[in-house]
Amino acid sequence: MDGDPFSGFGNGTQLDGKVLQTFQKSFVQVQDILDQNRLLINEINQNHESKIPDNLSRNVGLIRELNNNIRRVVHLYSDLSTSFTKSMDNSSEGDSSGLKSDGKAGHKRNRPG
Repeated sequence: MDGDPFSGFGNGTQLDGKVLQTFQKSFVQVQDILDQNRLLINEINQNHESKIPDNLSRNVGLIRELNNNIRRVVHLYSDLSTSFTKSMDNSSEGDSSGLKSDGKAGHKRNRPG
């Protein structure tokens, strides 16, 4: 793997630069949120282990923040899925590769005879 998350799209499907930029931006946002979640979870665990009442009270807000971050990630992935589907549908409309938007071959087999 060369670090390009879209290198697997070399099968005749072309994704334009704007679509790739959108995907990459969304993936960076998701990764940033997941990194933040890791820090939140670590702090939540430390507070829980300390059993100090103020720390346990603080966990309520931290858990809310964690839940909101998870909602944001789900929303970003949902948007990514929709964008990807639209871009694949658009690329397959004029595509001569023989693939439908579902990735299956759209041509008939030639039978000998």
